[in-house]
Order: sequence, then structure tokens, then C-alpha cells
Amino acid sequence: MSNSPLLLLAMGNPLLDMSVTDAPELLEKYNLKPNDAVLAEGKQSEIYDDLQKNYKVLYVAGGAAQNCARGAQYVLPEGSTAYLGCVGSDSLADQLRAANDREGLQSAYQVVEDKPTGACAVVITGHNRSLCTTLGAAESFSPSHLSKPEIASLIDRAQNFYLGGFFLTHGLESALILAKHAAEKNKPFAMNLSAPFIPQFFKSQVDEMLPYVDVLIGNESEAQAYADSHEWNTKDLAEIATKLASLPKKNSSLPRLVVITQGSESTIVASSSPSDSGLSSSPKTYPVSKLPSSAIVDTNGAGDAFAGGFLGARAMGKSVDESVEVGHKLGAMCVGLNGPSFKFPKVDVL
Repeated sequence: MSNSPLLLLAMGNPLLDMSVTDAPELLEKYNLKPNDAVLAEGKQSEIYDDLQKNYKVLYVAGGAAQNCARGAQYVLPEGSTAYLGCVGSDSLADQLRAANDREGLQSAYQVVEDKPTGACAVVITGHNRSLCTTLGAAESFSPSHLSKPEIASLIDRAQNFYLGGFFLTHGLESALILAKHAAEKNKPFAMNLSAPFIPQFFKSQVDEMLPYVDVLIGNESEAQAYADSHEWNTKDLAEIATKLASLPKKNSSLPRLVVITQGSESTIVASSSPSDSGLSSSPKTYPVSKLPSSAIVDTNGAGDAFAGGFLGARAMGKSVDESVEVGHKLGAMCVGLNGPSFKFPKVDVL
């Protein structure tokens, strides 16, 4: 194993995406919203067999944090990223490893024998995407994996960390191990809110993590869900971003950045210390270049692509302004392709 520095170590739920297009009947059949992310409950758990038997399915390596890590690797030098998560001992995991290998992301998986690799049904309707996830092996990730010598080496070498918020449904103890290491070693730790249900129904886990978070990323509905769950009584995203940035923080030597995306609308960035973050103002609004409708193929993974581009650029020492622009470019690239994927040969986005 290389002893060179790792620019980014990400942790989350590895999933194989099962994507179908133009099947709106699935939304009603499985009680899904056109643009949402949920964990499968009850009848929804039948959707995976239904897709395999009755629909033309596109299989893509997924899982929000894994998508982000692949996005970061897209803009970073070869061998700069690694990813932690738990998979089963099956062909789905093999597909995930192969996808990561192709894109230069090191798979640092924990493997369990008693559960299958997780999957995510992705129902694309127009420019909306509905995600329905069964975690499978992903929720079996154990803190003991982090103490294995080869994994401990990755953690020590990592210069930046990223946590997908979905991981907090089961993996708070493991997440805190990484977060506390980052704070002690003065390494930036980033987290994504991931979906509205995370700050709604896993509020205590989010609140336990936030003091360790130096970069918080989310979209407008996730940020609003956080504000609502904390009874902030505001729908002003700039105000929400500013309040999130000012929440208590363990590592006072790094300012907190809060990045709120709004799809094709503007991106908002707030900082607990604007001058230290290189921002001329806080919150600051960044316009998004509009894509023609004909250029949009699939919005699944666009937010993860933005996060990967943003964090990859930051790991390269780029300014906040430059990093937001890289995030926008990678997000735009992603929505022009099927699934959470990127153009190869690589396009220079830095």
C-alpha cells in the first residue's frame, strides 16, 4: 500500500444503483415522491425484484458518499482518494470495486458474509429522481474496521475527511471516531446532510456530529428540514446557512463553511469567519449556469458530483469561489450522463 498522503477519505453506505426511466407508475405503486430519498419500508422493499423482473434497469455504482469520492478523484491526482463502507461477499460488491478501480478510488470496504450489498432503486421522471434504498450490508459497518492496521494507516495519511449523512442512520460511533481524529489533527472534516429525513428523524445524531464539522453541505430542502427540526421559524436559506455556520465548533482553528445548493438555482455559502475563508461576504450567492432542458439526462447524483468537485478543489488548495465553480461544472457534467457518472477521458474542470 502506498504511503503517499491521501487527499480525501470518505465514509458512507456503498450501494448499487438500479435506475429506471419513464416509469411514473412506480411512484404511486410504492408511495414514493418524485424528488426524494427514503429508506425502503414495508411494500417498498418489493421494488428491487420488480425492477429486475419487469423493467429495463441501468446498474451504476452508487451510494452518495461513494459518488462524492469518485467526483473528488475526478479532479484530483491519481491515487488521492479512498472510501470506507461495508459490503456483502457478492457480485454487487465486485461491481462496486470495479467501478471504483476504473476511476482511481481505493475501496477500503469491510466485508460481511450474512447480508447482501446494499441497493438503491432510482426512479427517474422528467428532471426528478426518487431514491428508495435498502442498506443491506451497509448498516453492518463496525468501528472495529477502523482499527485494522491498513485502515488506520489510511486514516493517518488522510488530509481531508467526508461523511455522507445517510451513514448516521446506523454508524454514529464510527463517524465520531473519524471526526474526533480530524479535529485533533486539525484536518478539515466535511459532512453532507444527504436527505431531509436525516435532520428530521436523526436529529440527535446530526447534532452530535455538527461540532466536528468544518464543511457542511446540503441542498435547500435538507437545510430547510434542519431549520424546521430546530424550530428556527425561517425559510430564508441565507439566514439558515448563517445560523448553521455559527453553531458551536470543536476545532476553533478552522472556520466552518456551510454550502447550500439549489439545483439549477444559485448556491449559497456562509462562513463562521468570512475573511479566514477568503470570502468577500457571508453569506455569498453564486449563480448557476442554466442548462437547456435537452441537455439534462439524469439528475441522480448531481449533488454528490457538486460535493466531490467542491471538496476535490478545496483539497488542491483552491479558493471557495474557485471550488464552487468546479462543483458546478462537475454537477452539470453529471446531469448530462446516465446515473452518477463522469466523462472519460477526463475533462479538466479545475
